[in-house]
Amino acid sequence: MHLPVRFQPLYQSRVWGGRSLGQIYPRTLPGDGPIGESWEIVDRPEAQSVVRDGALAGMTLREALHLRCADWVGPHWPVTRPFPILVKWLDCRERLSLQVHPPAEVAPAVHGEPKTENWYLAGTKSDAHLILGLRPGVTRERFQAALQDNALEPCVNRYPVKPGDSVLVRSGTVHAIDAGCIILEIQQNSDTTYRVYDWGRVGLDGKPRPLHIEEAMKSILFGEAPPPIVRAADTPGVIADCSGFRIRRVPVKQGGEVSFVAGEQCRVFSVVRGRLCARGLDVALFVAGDNALLPFAGAFNFVATEDSLVLVTENFT
Repeated sequence: MHLPVRFQPLYQSRVWGGRSLGQIYPRTLPGDGPIGESWEIVDRPEAQSVVRDGALAGMTLREALHLRCADWVGPHWPVTRPFPILVKWLDCRERLSLQVHPPAEVAPAVHGEPKTENWYLAGTKSDAHLILGLRPGVTRERFQAALQDNALEPCVNRYPVKPGDSVLVRSGTVHAIDAGCIILEIQQNSDTTYRVYDWGRVGLDGKPRPLHIEEAMKSILFGEAPPPIVRAADTPGVIADCSGFRIRRVPVKQGGEVSFVAGEQCRVFSVVRGRLCARGLDVALFVAGDNALLPFAGAFNFVATEDSLVLVTENFT
């Protein structure tokens, strides 16, 4: 029998982070400093998720894939290929830097990896905003001049957001997350970020954080329209679709079910609201904040014990 696979969170200290992940979700944060990110599923040389439960508990995701690759990801998946999705929780107590990730056609020249990511806003303050894309008419030359004058805010779009909103941020889009957002970020397996502006902030060491102006200017897609925000709704549907993955929003009423067929595809199952039980499995209860890998070879049936909302990430294999 194949179980949903959950992993131990990898917490990341960030100057813009807070302590909300330990208050909103049933988890204990390390230390007492600002935690900006919890890496929930990651398969990278510098960061490995560790299996939390079951027969493979204590193994890294990479070690487990070497043993169970065909069962977990499918029979045609090369055992040496990294798991292609990286899942994070973000606690954005303060505004993040203005940044960009390189498009696939630019990434090799700037020694980076493309990174298209989706933000699902699980919680927001009343005045929360996202910064997405450049305003109409902002050329490379105008952006460069504004950068030199420390006056970039008039060049970017700033949109109000509420819990349940979602947006797909493609590589090449300049962006930032404003203060007061709790976000589930589901992205391509990449950790390439080029900061172009940091609002005059210093890091946890008291020094300005490094900027990556040259790489950022090569990565920004000038003239591209900003991504649309998918507004909150308690209806099923696709909220993100790109070459790297698709994300479906699945509301489940109390007593309702959501099922997955064995041998169809590997998926990531993320609970953003409510509680669900997996029928017939020892690792049964899934609550808000949980993320799990649903193996290719497993069949799963989840029943909501209260009104719930899950995100299902698929089409990445």
